[in-house]
Amino acid sequence: MSQTVSSTPSTAQAAGTAGSTGSGSDPLASLTGNFNTFLTLLTTQLQNQDPSSPMDSNQFTTELVQFTGVAQQIDTNNSLAQLIHLAQGSTEVQAMQLIGKQVDVTANQVPLQGGSATIDFTAAVPGPVTIALTSSAGAPLYQATVNAQAGANSWTWNGQTASGGKMPDGLYGVSVATAGSGAATGVPFSVRGTVTGVGNSGGNVQLDLGALTVGVSALSGVQN
Repeated sequence: MSQTVSSTPSTAQAAGTAGSTGSGSDPLASLTGNFNTFLTLLTTQLQNQDPSSPMDSNQFTTELVQFTGVAQQIDTNNSLAQLIHLAQGSTEVQAMQLIGKQVDVTANQVPLQGGSATIDFTAAVPGPVTIALTSSAGAPLYQATVNAQAGANSWTWNGQTASGGKMPDGLYGVSVATAGSGAATGVPFSVRGTVTGVGNSGGNVQLDLGALTVGVSALSGVQN
């Protein structure tokens, strides 16, 4: 009579232990190694099982299905990662087409490019609006009060300071708020600039507008 082979630990567990000695970092390749070991152990057990007490084939069938399911999941994850990479690459290619164009982006800083910076804002009602420019350290540089119309408005700063000086191209803080006798409230605004470059940081496509760098998700409009 053939010798009975112990089924503890299970074939799948033994396969996992044998496969875990590999140093490969590819999960699919590691699983393939474990699967081949599993089949070898299964064949050996079937060849040496006690004919009077055959092993339950349902256990091995279940483990075989589990192996197949994990392999399919790993393959799906790899395919998804490739699609994400391709989508990011496509976004970057599309963003490259914006270089040299003027765009509107959501930011609380405005780039002074070629001695000019434009702020676009939307007023709920007509009336005075105060636009304040500050240095990168937050020091006040210039403040203007404009009579806004209800809806979309634009205002351009030429780099002039309150003292009559001229600021160099760079990045400056900006805020827009209602003006008048009542309490000032913030006014929604975006800043306009010329795209000078496109980059990628951690898989996120970024736009350079002179000294200002923002994610492509901050893009709110492209000027004709």
